[in-house]
Amino acid sequence: MATALQEISPETVAEHGLSPEEYQRILNALGREPNLVELGIFSVMWSEHCSYKSSRLHLKKLPTTAPWVICGPGENAGVIDIGDGQAAIFKMESHNHPSYIEPYQGAATGVGGILRDVFTMGARPVANLNALRFGRPDHPKMRHLIAGVVAGIGGYGNCVGVPTVGGEVNFDTAYDGNILVNAMTVGVASTDKIFYSAATGIGNPIVYVGSKTGRDGIHGATMASADFDENSDEKRPTVQVGDPFTEKLLIEACLELMATDAIVAIQDMGAAGLTSSSVEMASKGGAGIRLNMNAVPQREEGMTPYEMMLSESQERMLMVLKPGREAEAEAIFRKWELDFAVIGEVTDTGHMVLEHNGEVVCDIPLGPLADDAPSTTARTSAKTSTRRGPRSRRSATSRNRPTSPPTC
Repeated sequence: MATALQEISPETVAEHGLSPEEYQRILNALGREPNLVELGIFSVMWSEHCSYKSSRLHLKKLPTTAPWVICGPGENAGVIDIGDGQAAIFKMESHNHPSYIEPYQGAATGVGGILRDVFTMGARPVANLNALRFGRPDHPKMRHLIAGVVAGIGGYGNCVGVPTVGGEVNFDTAYDGNILVNAMTVGVASTDKIFYSAATGIGNPIVYVGSKTGRDGIHGATMASADFDENSDEKRPTVQVGDPFTEKLLIEACLELMATDAIVAIQDMGAAGLTSSSVEMASKGGAGIRLNMNAVPQREEGMTPYEMMLSESQERMLMVLKPGREAEAEAIFRKWELDFAVIGEVTDTGHMVLEHNGEVVCDIPLGPLADDAPSTTARTSAKTSTRRGPRSRRSATSRNRPTSPPTC
């Protein structure tokens, strides 16, 4: 495995799914060459899977506000007021590439991810749904894909104890080479007990809970953003491995802690794992974050900061707690036989700083990682607007739009 001191060559940049123009943006943001840890963090945060760089311009055109909308885009899930002091919290997400490469685990971890998005906000999940698109039934690979995806969706949901109440399947030759696996979870919460992800409170402890971090799923977000080719099967190690029984424990532990007032912010470790969760929490709170990588629970020996930050091991959460509440929270998670570790603190630097073995191995300003991520459609749109004149620009600005794209 390469080290943080490895020289960053054009080949290394390309291997991380970054264009030369995007790498130049990194140089401009840092004012220096990144090390490998920093390059890896930029690569996953700027991937299509996390930054929506080819689609967020179009997502902003969708209506997202109404009297009954408590929370629109920008958080882990949407929140709708359904009356009587209750809210429906829901999320729909695709897991297409992982499911094509490894159908069972790709579909299963897709379900696990949206379950986490929903209970992260304080809801108990009550129903799963799905919408699937496959190629020709007689395609040589399709029987394998269908069997794996259906088993993965049902297996994970059943083991967690959340029923799949509806779904749809369609077949078309257009999906022979790239199936679509869309999963949805709906949960119910009290409107006065909804949890958000913005990290606040300088000095507040940042805690890691759930499963240990392993080497599964490294570069999963980058893989999910790439095109398929004849070597796609070689990307199977980038697909995460789910454990629905651990997720069931995580649901109960989180909801038990949420019944107290100990949590300041909470974010699940989805695509890009510890990287996306920490970056999103700090950037939404307008704060900085400092993490001690030696404190991250690990299930494999000799893991590097690069591996820990990019791992997409499942069933993990990141929280900011109120000072002095660590022991109370730890007791709950230990009771449910889950890992618990204080791994850092909220800072006022506006930077992500990672330490390992007493040395700083990463120091990145959060703005370029999150809000200033490149947009491939923005450049095209700007050119189109210039050609078409003011009418196009007025039309764009008149639409109802969210303040940020969906989270990773």
